[in-house]
Amino acid sequence: MQTEKVVNYIVNWLKDYATNAGVNGFVVGVSGGVDSAVTSTLCAKTGMDVLCLEMPIRQAESHVTRAQEHIKQLMARFDNVSDARTDLTPVFEAFEAEVFFDGDQATVDMALANTRARLRMTALYYYAGLYKLLVAGTGNKVEDFGVGFYTKYGDGGVDLSPIADLMKSEVYELGTFLKVPESIMEAAPSDGLFGDARSDEEQIGASYPELEWAMDMDEKGKLETDFMGREQLVFKIYKRFNKNNKHKMLPIPICEIPKHLI
Repeated sequence: MQTEKVVNYIVNWLKDYATNAGVNGFVVGVSGGVDSAVTSTLCAKTGMDVLCLEMPIRQAESHVTRAQEHIKQLMARFDNVSDARTDLTPVFEAFEAEVFFDGDQATVDMALANTRARLRMTALYYYAGLYKLLVAGTGNKVEDFGVGFYTKYGDGGVDLSPIADLMKSEVYELGTFLKVPESIMEAAPSDGLFGDARSDEEQIGASYPELEWAMDMDEKGKLETDFMGREQLVFKIYKRFNKNNKHKMLPIPICEIPKHLI
């Protein structure tokens, strides 16, 4: 990958889109992970206003520390970057107190995890409206179009997606070029939606390099029977997530009424 040219291309794309939209810049939810760090740095390089927003909800301390380290570094490097912190824990707990729980604990935990993401989306759009900004998405290609590892109308609810055509490995390449803090580059990827430091790999059952491989094999038309051992297991995991999360990746289905019924 021609890293510098890719960076410049994305930065120009962001700037052109925001200028044509008549907005002042971007708001990015900064989580302490590499995707949000790279996205916020790319936005900062446009020279337009960038608001880095922290939105903790009973967050693991390691995530908070990394997010703050990145924001501090970014503000030291770019005059157009500002920060804000909105602690959504009381909002989440108020919601949690009002809903009823029906089902097994794993189902309840997942529903609440997705609620966290949707509360954050609401906060991002509040500040976007307040300061005339676009919500910049932080999803990469394998998350957004491979396994669908995001929350519909949560972190999937954005105005534009600058890194969604890049694999996770390519995002790391950009992170090195953009001087993202080492603590973030070395941390295990985590969505931070459960209030602990569990990694994406622990949740999915496969690492991002493995998922990238599986996505490539799937695009080449390979079948589960083409592999054995760990490769077969990873391919099965990828196909299961891809199938189950297709509803996130496809446009909202519309019931088109036949003309003779109207």
